[in-house]
Amino acid sequence: MKHTVTTLHKQKIDGDKITMLTAYDYYTARLMDEAGIECILVGDSLGMVMLGYEDTLAVTMEDMIHHTRAVARGASKALVIADLPFMSYQTSVYDAVVNAGRLVKEGRAAAVKLEGGEVIAPQIKAIVEASIPVVAHLGLTPQSVNAFGGFKVQGKDEAAAVKLLADARAAQAAGAFMVVIECVPEKLARLVTRELDIPVIGIGAGAGCDGQVLVYQDMLGMYGGIAPKFAKQFADMGAAMKAAFMAYGDQTKAGTFPGPEHVFSISDEVMAAVQKVAAHGKGA
Repeated sequence: MKHTVTTLHKQKIDGDKITMLTAYDYYTARLMDEAGIECILVGDSLGMVMLGYEDTLAVTMEDMIHHTRAVARGASKALVIADLPFMSYQTSVYDAVVNAGRLVKEGRAAAVKLEGGEVIAPQIKAIVEASIPVVAHLGLTPQSVNAFGGFKVQGKDEAAAVKLLADARAAQAAGAFMVVIECVPEKLARLVTRELDIPVIGIGAGAGCDGQVLVYQDMLGMYGGIAPKFAKQFADMGAAMKAAFMAYGDQTKAGTFPGPEHVFSISDEVMAAVQKVAAHGKGA
């Protein structure tokens, strides 16, 4: 079954938790799709986990389109959501619609995600009116890292908590079909989830949301034990990959790889003929 805006909304109604993971390439997306993950997010987190930046701010539209296109080829069932990068939608409603359209038309995304609530409600409304589904991202919004003074839990005091709820309602009213809330207190996340008619996906927001999303490198332990508090490590792939790389290097240096089972044969007659040609050329 192909997952869509409609099927995800039904999951909220039915109490069926929604699964979402980030992916940035064809084969990872294919594995997630085969595993039954319902949504794949091509996050601007690719700036840090794929391109080596210290934050998401340097990610471009071209970066997002390139990686989204690859993911879309690997996801036959999952709903592919792509991030609108920093300054691709904040500048104007026009820019927001044009760039959202590029992610769908060139990147083959099924939906787009952008950060903010009430302040970007006009952008959300315009993108939805252009027949492009929108996900709103609230709480710790990485594109606002400089304004926040770092990566910090959001919504802990009364004013911030009330604002987060208002932003969630504004995003829904503007036409967003889903909200992602990041790094907010669990009780606040539960309240937002109850208050909204659309699915609420949590990351660092507790189990009371309608679903969860994680950066796949975090949940696979690909940073040597370094990960956010909320990111459970489901496998230690980082250690396994490092061990495999070291074994390859050791065996290559020792001359034990490639072994007999990794090579191709040629007849002695053909080799004898080639050696005669080689010897003749050397003598000349």
